[in-house]
Amino acid sequence: MYSDDVASIFHFSISTFTPYNISKRCLKWKNFFLKKGKPLLLHESHIYTVERTTTTKLIFRFQNRDCKARCHTNLSMNVFLSLLTIHCHAPHPDRVPALQLKNEIKTRTVMTDESPSSIINSALRTYPLSAAGELPRSDGLSLTIRRQRTTETVDVNGRLPEKLRKMYRDEDFILHEDKKLIIFTTKTNLSILKQNKHWFVDGMFKVCPDDYYQLFTLHAMMTNAIIPLVYGLLIGKSNGDYNQFFEKLFEQDNFQPESIMTDFESGTIKSVKGTLPNVLHKGTF
Repeated sequence: MYSDDVASIFHFSISTFTPYNISKRCLKWKNFFLKKGKPLLLHESHIYTVERTTTTKLIFRFQNRDCKARCHTNLSMNVFLSLLTIHCHAPHPDRVPALQLKNEIKTRTVMTDESPSSIINSALRTYPLSAAGELPRSDGLSLTIRRQRTTETVDVNGRLPEKLRKMYRDEDFILHEDKKLIIFTTKTNLSILKQNKHWFVDGMFKVCPDDYYQLFTLHAMMTNAIIPLVYGLLIGKSNGDYNQFFEKLFEQDNFQPESIMTDFESGTIKSVKGTLPNVLHKGTF
């Protein structure tokens, strides 16, 4: 592409280029940030991320690292400071609605107490059919909501606020809380657990907040159904991680289960056999 072609695209003369206002051609989503808190820049269906920041400007590069296109703006992101470099591909306008969808979901998550399904359904009402190919998966959107609420709801010490520490019956829901382990349960749940002699445990990893490794759950049989009674956020899956979970649990009461069923995770098995040596252990996939 020749210089005259470049100039015609951006509607200015290269020989007389000066910084120009981009407020009508460049959009910054104030409430949409990447994981590291860096803003995105959208220009003519191209999405840029911050590559570097100086004392006077921001240097953006195209989101797809296969393309070397870059642009420089002032710190307010309303003026281009240099000529935009050329892309080696066509724009991808369908990606823009997908990012706008995530941005709207994040905003509603922070501003309301709506359920994840309600937030997602509301946001999808205005999603264009033409961009259906870029529509994020529903489980991915749910994960975005969980992570956003985790980010926004902890206090400066990383502790959950009071409104999340109680059940609707005003029962305490936090049994133990530190940087390595959080255990969620109630006195009612522990009473049910004590009455049941057959326990079941499970570990889930994809639903866990970023600061923890897994959600570890303890279940019991109730009215012909297996229900979760104790939830633990663990930072790992070692023998010691599970030991701490069971130690904190057994500090609450004299539990005497007769059997416990786990998967074949080695750390779980070692912990169960060590902390519950007289309990029948069963494995399941």
